[in-house]
Amino acid sequence: MRILASVVVVSCFVALPCSAQTILKSEPLMLAPYEVAFVKDASCPSGKVLKVTGAIRGLHRRKACVSLAGEQASLATAMP
Repeated sequence: MRILASVVVVSCFVALPCSAQTILKSEPLMLAPYEVAFVKDASCPSGKVLKVTGAIRGLHRRKACVSLAGEQASLATAMP
């Protein structure tokens, strides 16, 4: 019984998603449908980042300015 309880507890910690979001310096060229990318862009006001959501073929990407907490985001470089 103890083994079963310890397996359940360990699996809960392993299954937790990472809370940090990566902020790119430029918008990615390829983005899968419904995939989200955060971009530090001049089009958004100070303290906000551009949230880009990929779309299916024939539709435009969704873009919106959102604010992220400092501990939730890390700055990274985008690969061209």
